[in-house]
Formats: sequence, C-alpha cells, structure tokens
Amino acid sequence: MREIWTSMASLMGVLAFCQTLISTVFPPELRFAAAKLIARFATYFSSYTYFDITEIDGVNTNELYNSVQLYLSSSAASSSTTATRLSLTRAVNSSSITYGLSNNDTIVDTFDGVRLQWEHIVTQRQSQTFSWRPMPEEKRGFTLRVTKGAAAKNEFLLEKYLDHITQKAGEIRRRNQDRFLYTNPKGGSLDSRGHPWEAVPFKHPSTFDTLAIDPDKKRLIMDDLREFVDGEKFYNKTGRAWKRGYLLFGPPGTGKSSMIAAMANYLGYDIYDLELTEVTSNSELRKLLMKTTSKSIIVIEDIDCSLNLSNRKPGGTAARRSNNHDYPSPDIRTGAGNEESNNNSITLSGLLNFTDGLWSCCGCERIFVFTTNHIDKLDPALLRSGRMDMHIYMSYCSMASLRVLLKNYLGLEEGEGDVDEAVMKGIEGVIEEAEMTPADISEVLIRNRRDKGKAVRELLEELKRRAERKRENGRSGAGGGAGGGFGAKGSMGVVEEEEQEKRALEILPKIGCDQDDDEIMESCIDPKVDHDRHNDHKST
Repeated sequence: MREIWTSMASLMGVLAFCQTLISTVFPPELRFAAAKLIARFATYFSSYTYFDITEIDGVNTNELYNSVQLYLSSSAASSSTTATRLSLTRAVNSSSITYGLSNNDTIVDTFDGVRLQWEHIVTQRQSQTFSWRPMPEEKRGFTLRVTKGAAAKNEFLLEKYLDHITQKAGEIRRRNQDRFLYTNPKGGSLDSRGHPWEAVPFKHPSTFDTLAIDPDKKRLIMDDLREFVDGEKFYNKTGRAWKRGYLLFGPPGTGKSSMIAAMANYLGYDIYDLELTEVTSNSELRKLLMKTTSKSIIVIEDIDCSLNLSNRKPGGTAARRSNNHDYPSPDIRTGAGNEESNNNSITLSGLLNFTDGLWSCCGCERIFVFTTNHIDKLDPALLRSGRMDMHIYMSYCSMASLRVLLKNYLGLEEGEGDVDEAVMKGIEGVIEEAEMTPADISEVLIRNRRDKGKAVRELLEELKRRAERKRENGRSGAGGGAGGGFGAKGSMGVVEEEEQEKRALEILPKIGCDQDDDEIMESCIDPKVDHDRHNDHKST
C-alpha cells in the first residue's frame, strides 16, 4: 500500500513540473489561441448550432430572457412527466403558480416539426469590485441547441421561433397577471407616483359565456376582437393606428357594462374608465390618453350625459335643448364656463381628436368603448368609422338571451324537462312584446333561484304584465307619435325621466345662480314631458 501512495506522489510531482514547464514555455496568449482553435475544430464537426440568451445584457435586463422563461414555464408544465426537476414561482399581482426549469436542467421543445433543446445554465459570478449597479451573484442564461440541418432547410426558423416565443409569453403574462380598473380622480390630481390614474384590481366575473345577448352577435364580436389582437402586421401595412372603437347603445339594463367587462376578460386587458366630468380641458384629456398603457380598453360610459355631443344639424335636438335651457354652447357641456375662459372645458373637437387624432396613436393595441342609451342624440362626427368602428345594439331580452340567463341562474339547459313546456312556450310568445331587459329578468330569477318551476312561472306572469302595460301605453299614446330611441313613447317614459334627472344632477354643482334645487331641477326637465308635475310644484 505504501508503494502505491509513493507512486501517486511521484506522478503528481511530475504533473506539477509539466504544468509549470508549459506555463513557462507557452504564454497565456498562445494557450488561449490553442483552446480557441480546438473549439473551432470541434464546432466544425459538430451537428448542432448553439444560441446563448443571457439574463443581463451589459447593464440592462434582457427582455428575451424573460419571454423565454415564461414560454418554457408552459412547456415545463406540459412536460412535467419527463422533466427531472422543476421550479415553482408566483409573480407579483399573479393568482396562478408557474413552472420553470431548475438550474442546469434541460427541456425539449418542438416547433414547425423541428426538435429544439433548451438548457438553463446557472453559474456563480466572480467577485466584483465597487460598482454603482451591483450585479446578481448568479449568472443565468438559456442555451438553445438546434441541428444545423434543420436551420439550413428553414432559413427563417430562428426568427419565427423567437416571434412565437414572444407572442406566447405575452399571452401567458396577461393571463397570469391581475388586471386593473383605472379612473381619473377629481381635479386631475396625481397619485404618489405622479400618475393621473387611480387603480383598483379588476375582478369582474362577466365573460362572453355568461353574457345574455344573441349568440350570433356574440360570435361576431368575439371574432372581431380576435382579429384586432392578431392584426398588428395588418395595421402597420395599411398605415392605420392599432386601435378600434366600439359603440354600445341600447336601453338601460341591457348589459353594456357587462359587455365591457367580458371584453376585458376575454382579451386580458386593463380598463381605463374615463370620467369626462372631471376633465377640465382638452389638453388634460390628451395627457390622460398619453398615460394609458397598451393592451387596454378606454371606456366612456353614458357619453350623452357627460358631454353635449348632440346632433349639430339646424333645428335638431341640440338646438332645441340649447334654446329651451340656455346651455352654454351646443359644443360644450362640462367646466365652469365656455371655451373662451382659459380653455377650461372639453369640446367636441377635443374628444374627436382624442379618439381619432394624432394623439390617439400614442400607444398601440387599444380599444375605445363608448356607451349611450340614445344614439340619436350623439353627433354624427362621433359615430363615423375610424372613431366608432363597430356599433353594437344591446337590445331587450330575446328568447336566445333568456336561455343564457336560465342557464346562469337556474342551471337549466335547453331541452331539459325540469320546467313545464307550456310555460316556456308562453314565455317565447310574449317575450318580444314585453320588451324586458336582461337586468329585470335576472332579478326575477334571483328571487326564485331555489325553485326553478316557480321562477319561470313568475317570469311568465311578469312578462305578461309588461306586455299588457305596453299595449295600454300604446293605445293611450297613439296620437302622440313614436318616441326616439327604442320603443313607443309611453314605454320609454321612465327611461326619459331617469336620463333627465341624471343630467340635472350633473348640472346642479355647476350653476352659479340663486335658484333653489327644485327650480334648477325643473329647469332641466323637458316641459313637454313633465308639464303636469311642473304645475303641481308651482301650485304648492
């Protein structure tokens, strides 16, 4: 045994002597050149090409590394049966756990029929001297191995594969990260970070599956949204800003807000709820637009109540309303004065430039959604294509919409025998005439959701009452003509009254006169509609 240890010591001494001799005879530059030549020689005979993607590029973070990490997380989850070790993480503002490759582990991916291998390489970084920006202790990166034959056959394989990774990573990021609902605070104040928007987590559960609208219309909207999201190259090729506008109009309670939430959940976009009554000028409106992010939905609800954007044709609604109630201008509705007083009001021109002007292209992949109960009261300039590209009428509940509500609230599928067939036929025969909104029908179903039979029977009775009331209103108002909007004048009386009271409440803090609240309220109500109530008030 002693002879073996003696021989080993002699051998190690010889090796140390040879190493010293080589270091003396061959300088470091020569050794480096020899190693480089050997590496090139080995690469020449190798059948693979390697691509390195480091976590940090110089002093900046490599976004491609983050995209590859997210993309491989989905691949690792699907390949968990073959992977030897996986890491589990959950990002900030994320509600789901993602998989990832552990240190120095490998995973195989297939793209366009080509087998590609990824390796996650993690090494310790050498000790640093003083630095203004300390580097991480570990040096991380991904190495992609591709066969030379596959790369030679497909010249653009790497470019297409990296584009595919970037797109999938963006989808995963939007799916995992919580969405936010933003609003602009009063007076244009800024938050602690200097942003003009205040945010809360967006948790609305509405989806297109639960939305009570016609299935064909629902499919059309979903296809249009998907084409918009996938249309970056089309918009660049045609020279158009990557944005799209939707106008949702219809009676109150038909699901316009739920439609916006379903669109946000379907696309994974944030929502910016713009309150125009809190914006004091066109320049502030532009600043708010500049502070919105890409992949977002900018919403202005009840735009006919926020601004006076009525039809500017002579003798139109705007002219009559301006003459009867002394509004400042048919083009201005918010602010403390007119356009001449330091530009402290939003004009129709400013809103049009907001949606379709040069400033609207500051950002990409954004959707504008306006809602209104009376499309006929909006100026035609706001409705044209390029501003509001798609007009979506949110109608009263139809039989197809009712089936969705019955499935959502009662769990009733079409063709099930839990409900009397005669009751369903009665509902089908009266639902169109009753003109009942999905919100009203939902309330009836919620009250009786524990008893399916009672729920549909009470719904049938309510529909019959609404239909009879509508027929009586139609007979009593036969000589009065049809009301503008969505039905006869009698059926829209409540809706018109709600709209007028809403406008009056918005005007109350902006009228600087000695009138009391009742007089101001009455001055904002159409005398033709509420003439009797006006006389009663004067008599008291």
